[in-house]
Amino acid sequence: MTAHPQARLRRRFVDVDDGQIHVRTADIGQSGTPLVMLHASPGSSKQLESLIGRLGMGRRVLAPDCPGNGDSEPLAAEVPEIDELADALLAAITRLCPDDQPFDLYGSHTGARLACSIALRFSERVRRIVLDGFGLYTTDERDEILSVYAPEQAPDPLGRHLMWGWHFARDQWIWFPWFDKRDDKRVSLDLPPPAFLHDLFVEIMKSLTTYHRSYRAAFRYDMSKAVPELTQPALICAQKTDMIHTALPRMAALLPGAPSALLPGTATEQDADETAAAIAGFLDHEPAEGAAP
Repeated sequence: MTAHPQARLRRRFVDVDDGQIHVRTADIGQSGTPLVMLHASPGSSKQLESLIGRLGMGRRVLAPDCPGNGDSEPLAAEVPEIDELADALLAAITRLCPDDQPFDLYGSHTGARLACSIALRFSERVRRIVLDGFGLYTTDERDEILSVYAPEQAPDPLGRHLMWGWHFARDQWIWFPWFDKRDDKRVSLDLPPPAFLHDLFVEIMKSLTTYHRSYRAAFRYDMSKAVPELTQPALICAQKTDMIHTALPRMAALLPGAPSALLPGTATEQDADETAAAIAGFLDHEPAEGAAP
């Protein structure tokens, strides 16, 4: 299968109150509703590049790095909540889009929580929303994850933080949660290619001392309460290469009537083509007059 053409990606920085937000963009002069794509922790919008380029052929795409991740500066608050992180992202988006222009939202994992925060509090700005692979946790699971999952890190004189970072990036694809290395916690997925793990490792190293802030904020944000409050047309999805894709039925049950889908992912060119096409199909869908969205 021939790979779908991709729009050229560009990078820029946007000033907000707490510093600068780094944004990847794809824009070939299209009109219509822009798409804002929010990435998963602990990486950056780098991990969304294959989707940004494909979706950018049909619309303007803006993909910011969350504050304290990738190339974005952290917020001043050392323990930010999702709403604070979302406010900084919305400020950057508003610098790039007129504040009266609605946009669509895509969010993966942490990005799904950020997307919910924006959609619930600024509903007039968000037309449609795609929530990809957000986890649902019991109180005990959340408490354990908050205490162990995203440890604070600092550069080590012997470079041990480099070894930690590589294994942190890799082990998330072997066990879930990554720190629980019992047999029954093994993930039934192949490891991503070394190039993917390298890119993720580099993004983690860029934000070594602050990556944990958005991660912990994400685990504190309760999607079981947020998702049912959404009023925009929503697609609940997961990628088959996602370690939590088996939770898709539980995710979808939070918003009865909303479409849900298990997507191929982005491991191959064909998979990325199909995943982008599914997302674009939902965003481009216009219901018949009088029909439910």
